[in-house]
Amino acid sequence: HGWSNTFFPSTTNKYRTMGTITEGVEFDTIAREWRCKWSPDSDKKSLAEAQKLLSSVVEEVKKVDGVKGVQRVVCGGCMDFKVITSVE
Repeated sequence: HGWSNTFFPSTTNKYRTMGTITEGVEFDTIAREWRCKWSPDSDKKSLAEAQKLLSSVVEEVKKVDGVKGVQRVVCGGCMDFKVITSVE
C-alpha cells in the first residue's frame, strides 16, 4: 500500500495554528474519518472483512507522518464501521 500524505494535513495546514473554531469550541487535534456500512447478512461477513482489511493496513497508517493515532468504531444499530485517524 502506498499511503500518500495527501490523506492528511501537511505541516502548513491552516488548522495547525488554530486553537479555536468559535467561542467555546477549541481543539488541538484534527481527525480524518473513513466511514463504511456493513450488513448483517451472511453472519456479518462484510463487518469481518472490513476488520481484516483494517488490520492488514493499520500499522502502515500509523507510520504516516503526522498521524497521532488510529481508532476503529463499530455501531451495531446503524451498522457503521468507522476508522478515525487523528493527526497533528
